[in-house]
Amino acid sequence: MNKGQLVVEELSAKYQMAANNSGLRKGYKQTEVGVIPDDWEVRNLGTAIDKLETGVSVNSVDESQRVYAHEQSILKTSAVANGQFYAHEAKKIAPRDIARAKLNPRADTIIISRMNTPDLVGESGYVEIDNANLFLPDRLWMTRIRQGSDICVKWLSYLLVTERYKRKVKESATGTSGSMKNISKDVFLSLQIPYPSGEEQRAIAAVLSDVDALLAKLDQLISKKRDLKLAAMQQLLTGQTRLQGFREAWEIMPMKVLGNTYGGLTGKTKVDFGQGDARYIPFMNVMTYTIIDPSWLEHVDVESDEAQNLTKKGDLFFNGSSETPEEVGFCAVLLEDIPNLYLNSFCFGFRFKADAKVNGLFFAYWFRSKEGRKAMAVLAQGATRYNIAKSAFMRLEISQPLQEEQTAIATILSDMDAEITGLETRRDKTKDLKQGMMQELLTGRIRLI
Repeated sequence: MNKGQLVVEELSAKYQMAANNSGLRKGYKQTEVGVIPDDWEVRNLGTAIDKLETGVSVNSVDESQRVYAHEQSILKTSAVANGQFYAHEAKKIAPRDIARAKLNPRADTIIISRMNTPDLVGESGYVEIDNANLFLPDRLWMTRIRQGSDICVKWLSYLLVTERYKRKVKESATGTSGSMKNISKDVFLSLQIPYPSGEEQRAIAAVLSDVDALLAKLDQLISKKRDLKLAAMQQLLTGQTRLQGFREAWEIMPMKVLGNTYGGLTGKTKVDFGQGDARYIPFMNVMTYTIIDPSWLEHVDVESDEAQNLTKKGDLFFNGSSETPEEVGFCAVLLEDIPNLYLNSFCFGFRFKADAKVNGLFFAYWFRSKEGRKAMAVLAQGATRYNIAKSAFMRLEISQPLQEEQTAIATILSDMDAEITGLETRRDKTKDLKQGMMQELLTGRIRLI
């Protein structure tokens, strides 16, 4: 068990105990920033931050549009969010403007979005290392800590992304435009915060950093598992790699031999949705999941003559329309018997014939694979909106193994999906716990020293 996981488990018990306590406890005092320990102070940010430095705007371009030989880049305002600094969120500086660029992100500083949309203004991120080839624009601030201050910058970074202080910073932003807001330096530096000793600040920052390290490892592991799954899909779903015990040749077969298509609900108005005894599968359920998620179904009122649109266990579903050919034709399979379930009108279904010896999950994975996505993009037709004609879909030919091998391949990929889902669940629970820990540690409700 790594250090981050130990921190999570040890503090979760303290967090639960603290959550059961209410009222003003002994050793605490009521202040303008809420209840804090008696030995904490209330100060404004200006007592610790000497200056908020600003970069300059320069001409720049995304690498996808033009490649420059040099490495100098200007940060986007999206380079900071939720306390994180994303160095890759930058654009190459036009050569003629390199000399104008100034102010590199320095280690142990906080970068703050001083000018942005109402939702994003005030976002901030902690900088771990020096970045010699990056520069700040004029819409980002960088903190310069007052000489002799005992503040722990990383602790301050965690404090600024708590719900309370994010809200305070955003509420302080002004501007006549509804789409762009600004934060005043004076207003920002006058923000009052609870102020523990430097030693306690560092202890809090160390604990939260350990949890962040655990989250980073989980993200890396999830990314690695996803890459492995994609590689497995490419190998197994094309027959490049055969599973042990299977040697039979694959057969190329058009979809029209395997089954028939049917449409989703049509002619519905807003009043039909959100009520009724029937349910329907939203198109985002089809686009997002390989297997239809039963928890993500909506109610709809249907007439008896629409029974031909009823779904059935084993059916495949496709979003048949999208604004880009890359997003049309995602596939999901229904693996449960759910009575009175219909399909969204933006999708179409495919039902295998009763005598078809197939595994629906294998086909769902195939259509979501690189080969499958390429095939569906070719079928997509349109100008401003792309659609897949059912007649063209029925002529689509797929190379497929016998049912037993289909099932074996689908089982392997399904197991890999289950492992990824388990890791994602663990990561999400750790994120939730971190938020609770921040609330308790940064208010002094839980003490580390």
